[in-house]
Amino acid sequence: MRAVVCNEFGPPENLVVEELADPTPGAGEVLVEVKASAVTFPDTLMLEDKYQFKASPPYVPGGEVAGVVSALGEGVDDLAVGDRVVGGLGVTGGFAELAVVPAAGARVLPDRVGFAESTGLNYAYGTTLYGLKYRGELQAGETLLILGAGGNVGLSAVELGKLMGARVIAAASSEEKLDLCRERGADETINYATENLKDRAKQLTGGQGCDVIYDCVGGDYAEAALRAIGWGGRFLVIGFTAGIPSIPLNLALLKSCQIVGVFYGAMTARDPGLRDSISQELIDLTASGRISPHVSGRYSLDDAGQALRALMDRKALGKVVIEP
Repeated sequence: MRAVVCNEFGPPENLVVEELADPTPGAGEVLVEVKASAVTFPDTLMLEDKYQFKASPPYVPGGEVAGVVSALGEGVDDLAVGDRVVGGLGVTGGFAELAVVPAAGARVLPDRVGFAESTGLNYAYGTTLYGLKYRGELQAGETLLILGAGGNVGLSAVELGKLMGARVIAAASSEEKLDLCRERGADETINYATENLKDRAKQLTGGQGCDVIYDCVGGDYAEAALRAIGWGGRFLVIGFTAGIPSIPLNLALLKSCQIVGVFYGAMTARDPGLRDSISQELIDLTASGRISPHVSGRYSLDDAGQALRALMDRKALGKVVIEP
């Protein structure tokens, strides 16, 4: 099979496509002919050995794939050859023509759900559903401020926040991204490249502040957003595309607010029941059309480096996938 290989840590331009031996599914696994593989921010961090989960070169990037089951491992009786599935691989192995997927983590896709739309569904929408519903306890009528709203994870928060009945304020770094957020249902927008994030968020809430803040950016924006939180609000720590911030904890005291970590990947290992419930809910929402992941970029294996570079330079709108 053909696969994208990271032979040494470094920039995505160093990735190469190689011929590798076809993998074989072991007990409790299935072999999937990959139709789409999600490109995510952790993939970019792993290339430079900056992620909490490590991979040793040479390795194949990509943590989740969608495709067609082509072979079954021993003991797999709830899936069949020919099934359309989406499933997680852990952290590596997805940017390839074939991938071995644990059967327990594979979900059968309805025919009306596309491969590109489904892969990465758990990464983005799973993180968001877990964060907003189970960690942030977002309620209908509350105000939700989303940082990095134009990316894949941020857009999932725009969609799910609206589904949960929140008033959504989308914050991003360009008008192009904010236009997409408005198309996806955002009630208000903030361009934090040209506007003061704290002041504008306070203005949009009549000085009361936001009930829930969904931060997948970090950096200097985190403190500014926290200063715009309302009394008793919940600040959800999602990720750090702009760097890991230092937060003055007196702000949590003054606002009597909560700073809440949202680590979906670790939760899926600790609570398989909740993981499966969230995964099935997302597939059902996608199949019904209530959520519709926005795929802005489709890249071949040979152009995988370009896909990763688009994420690293924060130029991607919504989801980017590799289609072998």
